[in-house]
Amino acid sequence: MKLDVRGKNGFEITDSIRNYFEKKLKKIEKVFSEELEAFVVCKIYKDLTKVEITIPIKFITIRAEVEDKDLYAGIDRAVDKLEAQIRKNKHKMNRSLQERTGLKDAFMAEEFSLEELEKELISPIKKKRIKLDILSVDEAITQMELLGHDFFIYRDEDKEVCVLYLRDDGKYGLIETE
Repeated sequence: MKLDVRGKNGFEITDSIRNYFEKKLKKIEKVFSEELEAFVVCKIYKDLTKVEITIPIKFITIRAEVEDKDLYAGIDRAVDKLEAQIRKNKHKMNRSLQERTGLKDAFMAEEFSLEELEKELISPIKKKRIKLDILSVDEAITQMELLGHDFFIYRDEDKEVCVLYLRDDGKYGLIETE
């Protein structure tokens, strides 16, 4: 792995810090078949250090940013974040981007069982069943605001399913189905 470690805000990178990064990032490198390049920035602030790790891979970039009082604990947490991202998205990236040559083959042979990954990725975090009430748009807006959600699904007076949502500009949007 090509490693570029830099210090900012007066932070000096020692050989022991560089060696620690190399040792920790070997875990990430084992997952990929090609040689990776990692860009690391360590910043020091009054009471804490900030570790930023960026690894560009074909068509995607994985990145972790962690603040911690202890530099080595921050490095550990940042690498753990990267591993979690890879574990969570490895199968998705292989499946959804396989038509883009090179990305599918960027990973080494499966180290997790495919069944385990599918189960982890497909099962929702929280499942909820709702009964769609027949409401006017104003009633739906009121209901959505009372719930504190940024979207609300309901049936309109014609019994069509509608999705009301809060836009980034603060206004409401409405998706009507046929």
